[in-house]
Amino acid sequence: MLTFVSNRQIYDCLTKTIIPSVHDRLWIATADLKDMYVEMAGRKDMVPFLEVLDALLEKGIAIRLIHAKEPGPNFRRDFDRFPRLWQQMERVLCPRVHFKCIIADGKTAYFGSANLTGAGLGAKNENKRNFENGVFTDERSIVEPLCEQFDSVWRGACCVKCGRKDFCADGPIM
Repeated sequence: MLTFVSNRQIYDCLTKTIIPSVHDRLWIATADLKDMYVEMAGRKDMVPFLEVLDALLEKGIAIRLIHAKEPGPNFRRDFDRFPRLWQQMERVLCPRVHFKCIIADGKTAYFGSANLTGAGLGAKNENKRNFENGVFTDERSIVEPLCEQFDSVWRGACCVKCGRKDFCADGPIM
């Protein structure tokens, strides 16, 4: 399956397909990272996406997050409310990351223009959302190279030749 998604469809893809389907690992790459609120099964109010990630960690799902810059104070405040995130979620800051993807178990993925923000992937009102698009797929011929790109950045394959070491808060990952 290969499906073009845009705007609210991206949010639905994330919250109704990818997140509920993950069993072992969730990989997320984004350039921008902000405090994003989403609907959560069994809850009437919107919750921070970080709470959803915390619930996944509680179930034993491994989460890796690559992002290009430090998030703002609202994100930090919510992040600090969930100790499991800073104890168990693996995170790498790489200032050259501009690709955006969410990969569940190495089998299904979204990739496209949307950052991990309310205006990009979140539940913002249609009149306040960014105009985004992307692809949702479970086709191995697409998901495998996407996983390889993510893993290549994760393991620091480009760090030695990067030339941006002074801007990389995490330093080379070796």
